[in-house]
Amino acid sequence: MPADDHTHDHGSELSEMQLRVHALETILTEKGYVDPAALDQIVENVETKIGPHIGARIIARAWVDPEFKQRLLADATKAVNSTAGLDPVSNHLIAVENTPQTHNVVVCTLCSCYPWAVLGLPPVWYKSAPYRSRAVIDPKGVLAEFGVSLPSGTAIRIWDSTAETRFLVVPMRPAGTEGWSEEALATLVTRDSMVGTGLPKSPEKPEAAR
Repeated sequence: MPADDHTHDHGSELSEMQLRVHALETILTEKGYVDPAALDQIVENVETKIGPHIGARIIARAWVDPEFKQRLLADATKAVNSTAGLDPVSNHLIAVENTPQTHNVVVCTLCSCYPWAVLGLPPVWYKSAPYRSRAVIDPKGVLAEFGVSLPSGTAIRIWDSTAETRFLVVPMRPAGTEGWSEEALATLVTRDSMVGTGLPKSPEKPEAAR
């Protein structure tokens, strides 16, 4: 659009939900119930200190460091908390490894328990009733809807998250990445691959995966 084209709408760029949240925040701040600085810190933490990029770093480290991988599978909380530069995670994180024989999928059948510290905010589909029920009843069908096709002999194991226990899937390292750095490998790790509803990106077509 040309810079001098002024035919566009000059209304608020915030959605209705954002406007409601902003109004509620204003009221709570004026009444002294919340501290704006504390809210800003929470937002910064969500944007920079939690999220799937944290999980991707952990998976990439496991791919290049066999000793770290063993520690991750033995005690994910302790292994993650030993990684420099990451905020501590609580004591209920369990890592499960995908293999040619077994593919792991994480679901929370009761609500939407999710490892925020390493994956960030849960996606809408993870919280939906259809996913929470069908992932257990028809895991192959659900994976097919996510575009995941597994070899016929691969077993699918479902892990049910709770308030006490959260899971992180360690996907298989993509072929053709021998010699890649940890940083480069992290770019292939997707959020869905760490839940089990996706696979890592292909080194030839990194834009093709979630």
